[in-house]
This record gives sequence, C-alpha cells and structure tokens, in this order.
Amino acid sequence: MVEISAAMVKELREATGSGIMDCKRVLAEAEGDMGTAVDLLRKKGLAKAAKRAGRSTSEGLIYSYIHTGAKLGVLVEVNCESDFVAKTADFEAFVKNIAMHIAAANPAGLLPEDVDSSVIEKEREIFRAQMLEEGKPENIIDKIVDGKIEKFYKDVCLMSQQYVKDPQKTITEVVKETIAKIGENIQIKRFVRFQIGE
Repeated sequence: MVEISAAMVKELREATGSGIMDCKRVLAEAEGDMGTAVDLLRKKGLAKAAKRAGRSTSEGLIYSYIHTGAKLGVLVEVNCESDFVAKTADFEAFVKNIAMHIAAANPAGLLPEDVDSSVIEKEREIFRAQMLEEGKPENIIDKIVDGKIEKFYKDVCLMSQQYVKDPQKTITEVVKETIAKIGENIQIKRFVRFQIGE
C-alpha cells in the first residue's frame, strides 16, 4: 500500500481544483499514480456533472468581448445556479473563453433548432447539386445530403463545435468539465456576434 503524502494531495488538488478528501480518496484508489488519479477525478466529476445538468440556472453573467481593432464583438449570456459561483474567477474565465470562441468560430446558433431554416434549405440545395454533378444515383442522394446536413450542424452549432483552444473537445464537453470543476450546473443561454460589414 502506497502512503499518500500531503504533498501528493496538494499537487493533485492544484492540478484539478478538486476537494482535499476527493484527492486523498482517488490517490489511494490509484495507489499513488498521479495520472490515474486525475483520470478517476475526471470520471467522477463528469458523472456528477451529468446529475447537475437538470438543476435550475437563474444566475450568471452577460459578457462582452470586443476583438482587437473593434471590428468584431460578442455578447454572451452564461447561466449558473448561484451568484457566488457567477463571481468566481473560474466561471468568469470560462465565460470569457466561450465569448472568444464565438468570435473565432462564428457559430450560427447554439443548437440545430437555432439555425435559420433558410440557411439549411440553401445548404441542402448546394449538397444536392454537388451529388448530381458527381453522378450519384438519385435514390441515395437524399441520404447523402442528410448526412452532410448533420455534419454541417456539427460545424455551425456552438454546442457541437470543436473548442478553438482545444480541438480535441467539443463545447458541450468543455461545459461538462467546467460543471464538474465548479460544482454547479452551467448553461450557455444565448449569444450574438457583431462584425462590421455583416
């Protein structure tokens, strides 16, 4: 049995932001292996995050981000459960990062239902014309177009976009990780992106 030192607990706590007892418990479970302990904490945290997802979010922040040169700006509302969490550095940093992601990735909406139907119809027409041009059989074109529309949604909907600061994760995964870290449900409620000339 590996002895879990206070220094090990401190190191894990600083790396993950988890509670002392949680750090002690997973270090014991991982027999002192720091990497395994981090993985265990993440799994436990994400499981807790899933439970928190149904809780009411009536506090939060509206954050404005103006890109250098003042030709691009974002307003985003992100909600949490308590005013206390809304004022924490972790929550504020998360909201700022989401605003910067929106500035960079230019999502068309939060979720598929937020994307204007005229945009989807236009994309469908373009994909259909491409398939006909490639000589695809008429009877499979609709299935191919449906698949391309699903991929289009993933690219243009904020929650399914790859996070610009870590493309291995989607925004949904980043939200879940943040819920696990701060211990409250978080919801990106709405956003608007302004660009000169658009």
